[in-house]
Amino acid sequence: MDNKRLGKALDIMRLAEEAAARPGGISLVQIVETFGVTLRTAQRMSRALEVAFPMVQTRTDQARRKWWQLPDSRLLHMQGIRDSELSALEMGIRRAERDGAATEVTALTSLRNRLLATMPPTFARRAEVDAEAVLEARGHACRPGPRAQYSAHVLGVIDAALKGPFTMQIDYAAAQDTAPRSRPIEPYGVLFGMRGYLIAREIGNSKYRHYRLDRIASASLLQNSFLRDPDFDLGKHAARAFGSFHSDAEYGPVEWRFAPSAAGVARTFIFHPDQHMQDEADGSLTVRFSAGGWLEMAWHLYQWGDAVEVISPPEVRSLVDAYRRSDFPALP
Repeated sequence: MDNKRLGKALDIMRLAEEAAARPGGISLVQIVETFGVTLRTAQRMSRALEVAFPMVQTRTDQARRKWWQLPDSRLLHMQGIRDSELSALEMGIRRAERDGAATEVTALTSLRNRLLATMPPTFARRAEVDAEAVLEARGHACRPGPRAQYSAHVLGVIDAALKGPFTMQIDYAAAQDTAPRSRPIEPYGVLFGMRGYLIAREIGNSKYRHYRLDRIASASLLQNSFLRDPDFDLGKHAARAFGSFHSDAEYGPVEWRFAPSAAGVARTFIFHPDQHMQDEADGSLTVRFSAGGWLEMAWHLYQWGDAVEVISPPEVRSLVDAYRRSDFPALP
């Protein structure tokens, strides 16, 4: 579908939303005003609405004006929330925060959270990510801080392979000082973090492996499609790690306790999608979840200085205990 036809289709969906949201429906004059179109275009849009939504009701008032109303809006509810709508909410929250409008911040944040709560977790997270991308693309946001560099060509090939899905050929160096080796793989997804990883299975092998994106020297499509494992869930797979590094041997229960002085800040963090927070009697905050990736946990916990205590796993406690500092001027 070209951009012009797509734009017309989206306008009809918007018109259906207007017809459902307004108690008395929408008239031709209101279509002209709302969409900034001519009367003739408004007439074409109203006819397209009747074709696309057979349940639409029409009526003519005493002034002989025609109105279109959509009484059954269940189809519209299935659309969820669009990335542009969520980004607009986020921008509204940020403006209210900047202006010190605490009441508006609370109301808009509550609205955003209710909208996301009505969506399946996968779609909700995708909408949040899309909203961040929209803000970034419009120049309203950026991503500061260090990150690994990846080949734009490699990422493009991975994107095309995942859409197929198609098999790929990658030249991959398992270690920094080893020569790349060619591997035919079936791609399943990408994890971005401090380091990025491609999740894939080598052709003929059922085990999922993680390939560091910065160590993929080259990539190409093999043009052969493959049947994806229907039981693979990228979200569940990602949740087995604290960051992007996966280790089945390190997977297990995690428990951190943040001091009362840091509890308020820690409560605003999403350390893990399946986390459980518990307020303690002394004002501290306990965070529990299950994941692996001890080194990435230690890297993150170092930022909290002596304001966090690792209860479990003991391997992470041994990594951070000797480096807990009290002289950091701020929390993360």
